[in-house]
Amino acid sequence: MSDHVITESVRDTQKEKYTKHDLTWSLSMFGTAVGAGILFLPIRAGLEGFWPIVLIAALVGPMTYFAHRALGRFVLSSSRSDADITHVVEEHFGKTAGVIITFLYFFAIYPIVLIYGAAITNTIDSFIVNQLNGPEIPRFLLSGGLVALMMGVMIFGRRLMLIVTEFLVYPLVLILLFMSVYLIPHWSLEATSFASIPSVSTLLVTVYLAIPMLVFSFNHSPAVSSMALAQREKYGEAAVAHSDMILKRASIMLLGFVMLFVFSCVLALSPEQLAEAKAQNLPILSYLANEFDSPFISFLGPLVAFLAIFSSFFGHYLGAKEGLAGLVRKTAPGAVTGLGEKKFNNALVGFFFFSIWIIAYLNPSVLGMIESLGAPFIAAILFLMPMYAIKKVPAMKKYDGALSNIFITVMGALAISSMVSGFF
Repeated sequence: MSDHVITESVRDTQKEKYTKHDLTWSLSMFGTAVGAGILFLPIRAGLEGFWPIVLIAALVGPMTYFAHRALGRFVLSSSRSDADITHVVEEHFGKTAGVIITFLYFFAIYPIVLIYGAAITNTIDSFIVNQLNGPEIPRFLLSGGLVALMMGVMIFGRRLMLIVTEFLVYPLVLILLFMSVYLIPHWSLEATSFASIPSVSTLLVTVYLAIPMLVFSFNHSPAVSSMALAQREKYGEAAVAHSDMILKRASIMLLGFVMLFVFSCVLALSPEQLAEAKAQNLPILSYLANEFDSPFISFLGPLVAFLAIFSSFFGHYLGAKEGLAGLVRKTAPGAVTGLGEKKFNNALVGFFFFSIWIIAYLNPSVLGMIESLGAPFIAAILFLMPMYAIKKVPAMKKYDGALSNIFITVMGALAISSMVSGFF
């Protein structure tokens, strides 16, 4: 059965119109995805030259859309109108499985939140020292201040988060596009091994090892649960159609803007320079700002990195906090009752602040954390869990039989296996 003939009811929902409300959520999905992952993606994808990125570009669009669409449909399969992903998991799989999957959901997102603390600290530190010729602020103080700034917006709630994210995404899109075009005169086909076409085996291995980074870089699953609930609240029975449209347009935006940016960065730098950026633990734009004698790149590069990390942090923090709250409520409900909702929420905020601050101060390898911690858990929750639900949950059966389900299952399995292979 193809994606176009899943059921009569699914076809009917496609007649819904895409609204300004939907556009706001598409931009929020885009902002959630465009973060540290995309700023490190050119480094991982371009280490072996130009041609692996061509295959990556062909894979990443379908990977992103079909996986997130399935997760959105999973959230909306609940019989409860107010059920977030942690409640849906328990409803469909039972309490024990619910705890396990909620645990995986939390650990799919929590490492990303930690990564952003380190990434934004490195970005601002490099900008102050290299572009502003300023003093090196003690990392303990700089990291604490930046983490407090990012978390400060979230304390005021989802509405302010959406407003700030929408405000940040517009300049982010424009500057990403500008940077991509601005780098074109610096493209060097010889330096990027454009003329050297790798063997099929080398090409496939390179792409295989890059899959975890793709999963991470285009991931906006932490915001999907909140988005799906918002569509159900606004559109009722038409929530699935609007959720699908939101995620499709977000995926198209990501594919267009991000892959143009990746191609441009990789064509402007040699594999040796990309390896140097990896060693310095810097986002690609901070490295470009240090390498190019250009006021545009020197200031716009770190600005894009800052905006990308800042906007993406919101969606991931929201998802991580939702996951941890669900996990604690399932495993220690008495503790939550004893604390009360206000103190419990304050305890969650305190946990996230201090843990992010510690990692930002310690400054572990961002690429290493993405590939060993972030991507495997994301693949399990975003790619494999909804596919399992389609086979086992009655409310999801109508989506069974689509070829995209096989594709997503294979890509999810590859993402996890490539991480495991890294230990051998």
